[in-house]
Amino acid sequence: MNKLLFLLIFVLILGSCSEYQQVLKDDDVAVKYKAAENLYKAGKYKKALRLFEQIVPQYRGKPQAERIMYYYADTYYQLEDFYLAGYQFERFTKSYPRSDKVEDASFKSAKSYYELSPRHTLDQEETTKAIEKLQNYINTYPDSEKLKEANAMVSELREKKERKAYEIAKQYHHREDYKVAIAAFDNYLVDYPGSVFRENVLYYKLESEYLLAIGSYENLVEGRLEIAQQYYNNYKKYYKNEGEYLEKAETIGIDIRNRLEQYN
Repeated sequence: MNKLLFLLIFVLILGSCSEYQQVLKDDDVAVKYKAAENLYKAGKYKKALRLFEQIVPQYRGKPQAERIMYYYADTYYQLEDFYLAGYQFERFTKSYPRSDKVEDASFKSAKSYYELSPRHTLDQEETTKAIEKLQNYINTYPDSEKLKEANAMVSELREKKERKAYEIAKQYHHREDYKVAIAAFDNYLVDYPGSVFRENVLYYKLESEYLLAIGSYENLVEGRLEIAQQYYNNYKKYYKNEGEYLEKAETIGIDIRNRLEQYN
């Protein structure tokens, strides 16, 4: 019985494959269109894609084109080919701005770019592009049911960019290139004033100036210590009662005061 059942399943699969191959070779685009739509709805996206690739050029400019182009883009999306999905959904929204699928296509296009965003240690050009696409969706569809999800993705991507910029500035600090580190931290605070890494930046900026001061030529030490003290005061202004780096900042602050007293 098991052998018979296996043979029956094998024959059915073989017949299905044979039928699909016949459709691929068929010259009738209407037959391919119907088969592609049925395969798409059945979740057989790889097979559907091969047919859509054949018929898309044939239906360009025809009434069925809008429906086919949406299926075509969404097939890439379902297959997680987000580069082509984003591109094809973008083409769809430009070609059919009045379609009842345009909002959905806009969201999936933006989300495709979100999926292409790399981890924070890599170049963030794709992340910037994804933020722009998602923000455009949010501005265009402020009442969308996808608004919460879109805002969450934007927040995640912005934090990723913030982390990248923060890690770059911190690398200069760890390499003991303190002048460059301080400039990088200053730029960071301008670009990301409300960043989740703000305390880290204020502390490492203080530490960079402090280490720069005590490692300087004697005639530069006092002036740089005074600047370091300003950075210490600024850190304490925001994190005087609690902070991840409060204890370390206090230790530096005490040493700065002791050193400056020697000059006085």
